[in-house]
Amino acid sequence: MAAHSATVAPVAPIRRESTLLQLLRNRQGLIWLSYLVLLVAVALLAPTLALYDVNVTDLAATNAKPFTPGHPLGGDGAGYDIYSRLIWGSRQTLIAVLIVVSVSAAIGATSGLVAGFYRGIFETAASFVSDAIMSLPGVVLLIALYAVTGPNLPAAMGVFGVIVAPTYYRLVRSIVITVRKELYIDAARVSGLSDLRIVGRHVLWAVRAPIIIHSSFIMAAGIGIESGVSFIGLGNPAAASWGTTLQRSFNGIYNNPWGVVWPSLLISITILAFVLLGNVLSDVLQSSSRNKVLSARQRRSVIARSAAVIGEVATAEPSKDSILSIRGLRIGYLTPDGEVREVVHGVDFDLRRGEIHGLVGESGSGKSQIAFATLGILPREALVLDGSVFLNGEDLMADPRKMRAARGRRIAYIPQEPMSNLDPSFTVGAQLIYGLCAVRPMSRPEAREILLALLQRVGIKDPERVMKMYPHEISGGMAQRVLICGAVASEPDIIVADEPTTALDVTVQAEVLDLLRELSEERGLAMILVTHNLGVVADLCHTVTVMKDGRFVENAGVEQIFDSPSDPYTVELLRSSRSVELMEIAS
Repeated sequence: MAAHSATVAPVAPIRRESTLLQLLRNRQGLIWLSYLVLLVAVALLAPTLALYDVNVTDLAATNAKPFTPGHPLGGDGAGYDIYSRLIWGSRQTLIAVLIVVSVSAAIGATSGLVAGFYRGIFETAASFVSDAIMSLPGVVLLIALYAVTGPNLPAAMGVFGVIVAPTYYRLVRSIVITVRKELYIDAARVSGLSDLRIVGRHVLWAVRAPIIIHSSFIMAAGIGIESGVSFIGLGNPAAASWGTTLQRSFNGIYNNPWGVVWPSLLISITILAFVLLGNVLSDVLQSSSRNKVLSARQRRSVIARSAAVIGEVATAEPSKDSILSIRGLRIGYLTPDGEVREVVHGVDFDLRRGEIHGLVGESGSGKSQIAFATLGILPREALVLDGSVFLNGEDLMADPRKMRAARGRRIAYIPQEPMSNLDPSFTVGAQLIYGLCAVRPMSRPEAREILLALLQRVGIKDPERVMKMYPHEISGGMAQRVLICGAVASEPDIIVADEPTTALDVTVQAEVLDLLRELSEERGLAMILVTHNLGVVADLCHTVTVMKDGRFVENAGVEQIFDSPSDPYTVELLRSSRSVELMEIAS
């Protein structure tokens, strides 16, 4: 097991794209954003684009068919040119949308920030008012308002903004409550920042994306409400809007059915544009908040440049007596400045049938990256710069279909956090049966019988009762036994166990380790044990690989590692582990 001596030089930086550029690179985002920009341009240039003034009528155009000379979309029952009215109406519609968003965001987001950050009496009062407003029938309220204000569309849209403000309030409040518990907020307070600075610098940054996304849906709702209010006759008949145009055309539908099509189509497409743009924005902003995910083209470019820098490396053949062989594995991640930082440096690894192999090292040494590469579950941000994973001589990385076919069937996984890896919405039995039927075609009764026997084998005394329980009803140790049962049920050749005892107390740790050893001996399972606990390694493993900074520094049998380590880092690791044990004994 040797690491390649060459190291990766920085490849050409790949700049982080702005949110707008990412949005434009998305085909759907580009289409709908272009449509909305065009709509705004039409509203601004209405005097130039419209064929007639807003209130000009032509008796000859009454119920005119489309493509009538001088009236490309025809005319309505009052002799208005439909094309011109829609052009002028885009102004009124967009103004109505801006009023709704501005009022609702100003009231809802501001009150949500204050309530979520300070809690207390203000939160109680604001939540009560929010619930009361949400219980009101919005359309009925707008109809009642008409009796007071008359056909005043800005007033109606302002009231609608107040009605939908609780949606902002609930969204922002829930996020702020979560954010204010973060340690960096406490650190900001300790450093002397005022509440105003903390909210402006940290909290607003956390809620900006949800507010932007939610605003797109509110805009879509605003267009629907404006059109609906005008359509039922509560708008100003002298002012052009899409709703009034639809109403006039609908009144003459028997004389000119086409007159209804154009405003209906425009309203529908615009609402769809806001909704779909909101969905695209959600994807873009969420990806921007995570590590950089390269496009397929960028990924190929980075890997090609990296290969050119490292040069051609002779890839060794997989070991014939090993069930799993890793050759020349190199994994990297994009740094904030656009360069690729390699975290695993060309490692070679062999796992034999029935062997329990420990991967040990400090946090960040690359242990979990190797385990995840073996399973094919590396994060999307990860770049596999080079290397192969051979299972019985087949390169799983060369064909994603082979990796998917092996995962869960020939290679199983035992995670670090047992409770968070069980779905709280389903019973233990439902999850186990579903997982087993997915990897081994069989009936549910057959799967149930197999799982009941396995649950008993892994130390669960009443498997029938446990199968009916939800994850929150069982202990952490029992949850880990359930996950071990699920991993073993598929009859795999290899189990990858990532810190399987970290979340358990000492007594349960020992029981789980004994169980893993027994299952390995009974079934001839090979096992990769990722851990930083040398006590676990001494108790369970046959061979050990010590990692540091993404490289293998030593590999040997467990007795040799503990009795006569050859690498200074291994010596230091053992010394620190013994110091920790002595401190625990002393305490």
